[in-house]
Amino acid sequence: MSIKKQYLKSKPVCKVSFKVSAEEANGAKKIQILGDFNNWNEKAAPMKTLKSGDFTQTINLDAGKEYQFRYLMDGKNWANDVAADGKIANDFNEHNDVVATVQ
Repeated sequence: MSIKKQYLKSKPVCKVSFKVSAEEANGAKKIQILGDFNNWNEKAAPMKTLKSGDFTQTINLDAGKEYQFRYLMDGKNWANDVAADGKIANDFNEHNDVVATVQ
């Protein structure tokens, strides 16, 4: 898994690219990123599947903030990103990932 950030000079926005490799997807057919930025909405658009079998999605986030997120695989299994900026305990005795857009 990987997270890449690109800060825009023209406005206070950070383009965050999330990637899950085919191996990390472990056979999943659909992966969604759910988090603060989309109100944990399970109807959020799934990540794009690349020809390699990897999954990717780029999200524009406000700069200077921290967002919690997790991956939902095939609508039933949650996964965390080892490349996240941090972890925070959630209400389900698990951890959410944190992505920070602070320069």
